[in-house]
Amino acid sequence: MKSKTNGNTTMEEVTIISSSVIIEGKLTSNGNVRLDGIVKGNVEAKGNLTVGETGNVQGDINADSVTIGGKVEGVVNAKDKVVLESKANLKGDLITKILVVEAGAIFEGKSSMGDSKRAEKPSSLNLP
Repeated sequence: MKSKTNGNTTMEEVTIISSSVIIEGKLTSNGNVRLDGIVKGNVEAKGNLTVGETGNVQGDINADSVTIGGKVEGVVNAKDKVVLESKANLKGDLITKILVVEAGAIFEGKSSMGDSKRAEKPSSLNLP
């Protein structure tokens, strides 16, 4: 796998938020993130975001790919793919191209699949 340089970081680098960490406010990363702690705010990653089994996000998520093994309350917008692992608990809508739901995952909300730009502006909202 080739690493792409993005400023001072490479896309292969992973920022790890451990289970003992609580963040109140927006979390932004230019790379991949593994979240095992709690975030009370929106999360944006220009890479992959993994919410581990002990992870908890109370806010919206925007990333290239999202894997959820813990709890998320908010809108999930993934450019490429969302994976809901068997212990995932998602309460909120999701927008993605590819959706994988493992047996045992809990999902309460609506999903939109396909072109993410089209999904962001549903025709039912009568937006320009």
